Amino acid sequence: MSSPIMMAMKQIADEKGIKVETVLDAIQQALAAAYRKDFGNKNQNIFVDFDVETGGMKAWDHKVIVPDADLAEIERLDAEEARLRDEALARGEEPPAEDPNRARFNPKTEIMITEAKKLQGGVSIGDELKLPLEITTDFGRMAAMTAKQVITQKLREAERLMIYEEYKDKVGEIMQGVVQRREGRNFLIDFGRFSASLPPEEQIAGEFLRPGARIKVYVVSCNLGNRGPEVIVSRSHPNIVRNVFLQEIPEIQSGSVEIKSIAREGGSRSKVAVFSGEEGIDPIGACIGQRGTRIQTIIAELGGEKVDIIQWNDNPEVFISNALSPAKVVGIELDTENKVAVVTVPADQFSLAIGKGGQNVRLGAKLTGWTITVQQAEVEEVAPEAESDVEKEQGVTSNELEAEALPTSSEDEEAAA
Repeated sequence: MSSPIMMAMKQIADEKGIKVETVLDAIQQALAAAYRKDFGNKNQNIFVDFDVETGGMKAWDHKVIVPDADLAEIERLDAEEARLRDEALARGEEPPAEDPNRARFNPKTEIMITEAKKLQGGVSIGDELKLPLEITTDFGRMAAMTAKQVITQKLREAERLMIYEEYKDKVGEIMQGVVQRREGRNFLIDFGRFSASLPPEEQIAGEFLRPGARIKVYVVSCNLGNRGPEVIVSRSHPNIVRNVFLQEIPEIQSGSVEIKSIAREGGSRSKVAVFSGEEGIDPIGACIGQRGTRIQTIIAELGGEKVDIIQWNDNPEVFISNALSPAKVVGIELDTENKVAVVTVPADQFSLAIGKGGQNVRLGAKLTGWTITVQQAEVEEVAPEAESDVEKEQGVTSNELEAEALPTSSEDEEAAA
């Protein structure tokens, strides 16, 4: 049968998600701090061995044996080094580098060879010396309080490190959490053992997050700060769309259809550029699904956010033209050096190309990586018989298929009217 101490240690380890050995190490460090408080001195490097079965403990002073040195000279050099450092800092300069070759001595962790031989024979430089320490009486009240504080601190540090090690590998994944509360402009999302931060730049504009609601978020980063793991999550990250497509489209899971780029304005609209190098596979049709079933599932998963599926093309003119869907493009001028595109559209397509609040052209620019300027065509440029090289290359474009399968946006309906 395990001792009551071991059972208590196991319970603490289970509650905090840490190892029993970590709890034991925290207890031993706490007992060492308590011993130093009541019986030790500043030049002792105290370690404690705690027996969880009996509750007994052994303490010793741990030293490393070093060559003999002139303590007076070392103290003089230490003082001189400290003086030069303080003077440099006072002048606002970088302190001089420490001389790695000069003699140094730390009485807390080191003992000189001559002194070590007096305490124990047969030792040499570099050996470790363990000097047993006596425990004459029980610890006092102050020592017990010190031990309690050390145990609490060490367990908290171990728990934070364990959480960090667990969640640093979840960066780039979608997780489900509970909205805890709002702090300023940030929301705290509870994951059970810790809370992540949802900053304003990662929130969906206009979305109301009710405390207690379960939401899905994308893990942007995980860093270990002074107060533990600092996890930043997002509701508007483009990779949320990528993950939803990966879950819902088997062709993307198998790799036969590839997502080339994503542009997103969370909660409003996304454009996704897809491509397939395999014959017989229509990447847009695969994403839309029969009668639009797949894309409707994706839209529902994204909370009603509109999604445009765009045919990716290695020809920048064609890709930019596709990216401005559902507007029709009659001409494009490219500045490849600065990645600037001047796109010409018919007068009746101008508002459609720009989109409400400039959203369509803004998303098109994000999707393609080009700076896009939209201008209206002259009347003669939009004659029925005129057809641009871009339109010839597109033929029956994927954007026309998209317009049939996807719900039209408000600006699309206005243009159609």
